[in-house]
Formats: sequence, C-alpha cells, structure tokens
Amino acid sequence: MARQNNEDPALLQGSRKSAATRTVESVGGGKWVPVNEQARQSVLNFESAENPAAFVAGVDGGAAGGQTSPAPCAAPQSKSTTKRALSATMEEVIEHLHDAFRKVASNKGAPGPDGKSIDEVRKHQDVVLAQLVRALRDGTYAPGEIRRVWIPKGGGGQRGLGVPNVVDRIVGEAVRQVLEPLYEPTFRPQSHGFRPGRSCHTAITDAVKHVEQGYEWVVDLDLEKFFDRVHHQRLLARLSERVEDRRVLTLIQRMLKAKVVMPEGVLVSTEEGVPQGGPLSPLLSNIVLDELDTELVRRGHRFVRYADDLNVYVRTERAGKRVMASITRFIERRLRLKVNEDKSAVARTGERHFVGFRLKRKPMDGEVEVLLSERSKRRIDEKIRELTPRNWGGSLRRCIEKLNVYTRGRIGFFRICTDQVETTLRTLDSHIRRRLRAIQLKQWKRKRTIARRLIARGVKRTTAWRRVYQGRKSLWVLSHDSTVDRALRNAYFAERGFEPIADLWRARRPHIGAPVQLVLPLG
Repeated sequence: MARQNNEDPALLQGSRKSAATRTVESVGGGKWVPVNEQARQSVLNFESAENPAAFVAGVDGGAAGGQTSPAPCAAPQSKSTTKRALSATMEEVIEHLHDAFRKVASNKGAPGPDGKSIDEVRKHQDVVLAQLVRALRDGTYAPGEIRRVWIPKGGGGQRGLGVPNVVDRIVGEAVRQVLEPLYEPTFRPQSHGFRPGRSCHTAITDAVKHVEQGYEWVVDLDLEKFFDRVHHQRLLARLSERVEDRRVLTLIQRMLKAKVVMPEGVLVSTEEGVPQGGPLSPLLSNIVLDELDTELVRRGHRFVRYADDLNVYVRTERAGKRVMASITRFIERRLRLKVNEDKSAVARTGERHFVGFRLKRKPMDGEVEVLLSERSKRRIDEKIRELTPRNWGGSLRRCIEKLNVYTRGRIGFFRICTDQVETTLRTLDSHIRRRLRAIQLKQWKRKRTIARRLIARGVKRTTAWRRVYQGRKSLWVLSHDSTVDRALRNAYFAERGFEPIADLWRARRPHIGAPVQLVLPLG
C-alpha cells in the first residue's frame, strides 16, 4: 500500500512541459483550451509515391517540426507473454509492439482524433512500428489527443469514453501486456472485472456462495465517476513500487496527461482520471482498487468486486450500515475517490442490481435464485420496443431476424439464471409476439383486409368481421384480441424464424447432470 507521504511527489523525471496557452477553467477540474491556440497536433504521414521514405511524424520528437529524421529502425519482433514477468522495462514494451498491434487490430476500433483508421495503419505497419521503437527508446514519444465520445448509460445520463489514436492504442496495449503478468497474480480472487478467465458470471458464482451461507444483506457501493477521479500521483506511486524503469513510469504519466478533444472541438487538459476506453485503463483501475480489496480482506469482509461495482455481504442490516460508513471513510479519505450516496445502499440481495442480476435466497431450503434484476428487465423491454416499432417498413421476417440476433446475445449472458427466471422469459416472449402481431396488422392496413386474412387463417367469417369492426379498437388493442391470437398463433411466428427467449435460455443454460442409477451385471 502506498505511503501517505508519497501521494504528492514531484512529477517524474523525463516529463515534457506543455506549450503555454490561454486556458479557461472547466467544471470537471481540467482546463479548456481553444484548439486553434494549441501547438499543431502530430499526425501520421504515411509513405506515398511522392514521399517513399515517409514515417510517423510526431511520434519522434523532431518530426512534427519539419526536421529531417534518421532512417527507421527494424520493426520489433513479437514476444510470448505466457511466462510471469518479474519486471517491466521499456525494452519489454518495445518487444510487445507487434503483438499489441495485432490485438488492437482485432478489436476493430474507431479512429482517434487524427482520423487514421486501423486499415490505414496496417498498410504501413512496419514503418509505424519502427518509428515507435525509436521514439520509445529515445524518450521522445508523446501521446496524441483523445477523442471524447458520449454514450447513454443504462440508469440515465451519459458516460464519457476516450478514443485514442490507433498508434497510441498500440503503445497502451504493449504497456498492458508487460504490466499485466506483473500484477495479475497478486490481485485478490474477489476481483472479477477486466481480468483474464473472469467475468460477470464468476462474480455471480462467488456472490451466490456468500448468500447461501446466510449473508443475505449486501452493502452495495457505487463509486461516482471512478474513471474520471483516479488520483494520478497515487496511481504512479503504486506503480513505482514494482516498476523500477522510470522510462515506463514516465510513459504512463504522459498517457494519463493526454489532452481530450471534446465533441464541440474544445481541448481539455487532464488533471485526474484515466481515459475510459483505452486498452490500459482497465488494468490501471484494478491496480488502484486492489488497495481497497486488500483492506477489505484485512478486515475479514466477504465481498465481490466487478470493476468499480462493490458488494460486501453481511448478516444483518445493522452490520451493513456500520460497514458502509467505515468503507466510505476509507474510500474517500485514503483512496481520494467519491462514493455515490444516491446509488449506494444497504439492502437485501434480492432488492439490488449486481452486474445485471439479483440474488434471492429461499427461507425454507436456503437455495439461492439467480434472477434478472429489475434494471435488466427494463433494458430488455426497451430494446424490444426499439426493435419492433409499430411503423416497421420491412418484412416481418426481417424484423424477426434482427430480434433474434439481440435475444441470442442477451440469453448468452443471462444463461446462468436459475429455473425461476423461466416465467419472466415466457412473459417476455408473449409480449414480443403481441408486438409482432401489431406489426402484421399494421402492414395489412385496412380492417377489411385484416378480416379477410383472419378468415383465410381459419377464423369463422362472422366472428372475424364482428371482432375486427366491433367498437373503435386500435391495432394495439386488436393485437391481443382472442380471434387474432388464434389466427396468428405461436406457430405462425415460428414459421417465420422467431426463436422464443425461454427456449433459447433452456437450450443454453448450464446443465447439471443427474445421478445415474448404478446397474450391476448379475448372473
């Protein structure tokens, strides 16, 4: 654990001072700088017929200023990352650049502020990697800006993601590949987020064990804007405990300080936080929160953490309130982070949302049910409404195909739910079929056409005309009429490719083999 007297050290040696610019204070603690008053951003100048010896300008310190740079050195060779690392050096980062590029390319991310796509960088891979080698060895590598992208959050509001340039993502991934073997073996087993071989499913598996043992109350702690509030000097102090190569520390510091280009074109300096969206950010977040995990283990708590979502399991509400107050003090005073009081609570596990699930323990036999959380059900319902609009202009079969793609992915995630969730899934299936019936009726347009189609599907003539024209029924009301239900029954949609969610869950859920009767060959 980092000492308090190391929490505000001087900047690491090797850092470069930014050019003096006119700045305006921003709400988030950074400084807003008009783009036109900044020094020219480094760009990638790829090889062309007119400039066959071009290389990555700006990665090397003198290239952006129009100076002639030496010939590029050889591209690095890939290195296996299977063995456990004992240190993290700049030479190791350089050796991982080739593997890092393959990883970044496989993710197929969007371009950064420089507008260069992965395909463009791939065409000049050897030149780009060669110049990265030289810049990293010389200490002249300077990360480019980060493009801010806002995405909607499930609980309301927006989450800010940072999209670095492809070249910077390559360097960040190389640093991650070097640091991860150094830290991963020492992370606590209660941590499940952004770790190899772990997932939301492993987090729920651990949580179920605690609830089965009678710890039915949960202290649900939510860290407010965690990725935006990480204290840089505390993070660098913890990294320096294991990383002895100051060149690597300086490189990480420069990546943390990279400026952010907002959607409106304003440049913001970064005083705290890690850019959520870069390949290195998840590992750095786990390094920060490992200090919290260590403290919880020292106190003897039963807990599960997935990224910045923390659940501590206790036996009583009174104990939960005491633990909530104690842990909040540690997080805010020691880690210098902020607990979101509106989203944090002490409650029974069946009332809280954790990575999309809620856990409910049966009082009679102690069995723990793994169910969809209320938030997850709302999100699924909203997505279904989005995929099945009443004014759908394509064919019904095409609508069902898009719906199946979504439901397969959702059930792949929620397949660990227990049998009690099947009723919820059957209800969702019924709701989907009703929306599909409404689309079909809308496409038939006129009521007389609807009546004739119902008659063609086996409904009595008098019944069809009476049910369609009786009263002033909307298409939504008519979609749940018993006559329409009989004509457009489940088989009608199955013939057009609809895959019920409950059936998908039943097919993909983990199967527990029942004991087989032992048969002894006699005689």
